[in-house]
Amino acid sequence: MKLHICAMGRLRKGPEKALLDDYLDRAGKTGRALGLGPCAVAEGEAKRGGGMAEEAELLSRMIPDGAALVCLDERGKLLTSPQLADQLARWRDDGIRDAAFVIGGADGIDPSLRARADLSISFGKMVWPHMLARVMLAEQLYRATTILAGSPYHRV
Repeated sequence: MKLHICAMGRLRKGPEKALLDDYLDRAGKTGRALGLGPCAVAEGEAKRGGGMAEEAELLSRMIPDGAALVCLDERGKLLTSPQLADQLARWRDDGIRDAAFVIGGADGIDPSLRARADLSISFGKMVWPHMLARVMLAEQLYRATTILAGSPYHRV
């Protein structure tokens, strides 16, 4: 199952981009033998001033047909890392070919797109900058692959 991060805004060169690339590379290498990955990033920028509706349209185009859709949303479920790993494994085992993780713009994800989600998750009650949310998601995807691989990276 291929993993996709679909996000509004562009992540420029810098420490966040370096961390993102590192974790996605690790996730791809670890996940390959498990049928997870590679991990791809698609970015979009709203230019017409259409707000959340325009962003939802752009994000929808980034999501592969038939993908399991996961929205990162402050109202989402709080999952443990093993729970996320188990969900990815279930989708993979059910024959889902893609899982798309959506990160909206500054105003969040349009309700119409959130309503389509198979899962909404939150990284806690605090609001995180989108650059860090991408890195945190990438680390959790890597952690999920190590959990499924039985690696000691994740300690209970």
